[in-house]
Amino acid sequence: MRRERFDQMNVVPFIDIVLVLLVIVLATATFVTNQTIKVDLPSASSKKNEEKKSIQIAVNKEGVYSYGKEVLSLELIRERLMKLDPKKDLISLRMDKSSEFQYFVDIIDILKTKGFENISIITQK
Repeated sequence: MRRERFDQMNVVPFIDIVLVLLVIVLATATFVTNQTIKVDLPSASSKKNEEKKSIQIAVNKEGVYSYGKEVLSLELIRERLMKLDPKKDLISLRMDKSSEFQYFVDIIDILKTKGFENISIITQK
């Protein structure tokens, strides 16, 4: 019995598998990105203390920045954010709807430079 030489690989089954995986990823990706459902959380008698520190940053329509309850300049906010741990700390942004978009971009730029992963943007329904 004579053996044929293996010169080419049949890639059709591989393409079929990749296309099926692509359809699955595209179908589930829309559910993952649209996590903007408002949830009214139940209350419990026991509450676990979180290790994460929640930082509130707010900007009003005049461009006045506040860090927690203190009114600070953008540079002072930058200095304080650089001292935080980007993996552990949670940043919550509150922006006035009539504020300039540049204020938002300035804060996000600082957060992305430091590598913050836990950023939430507070909105009103």
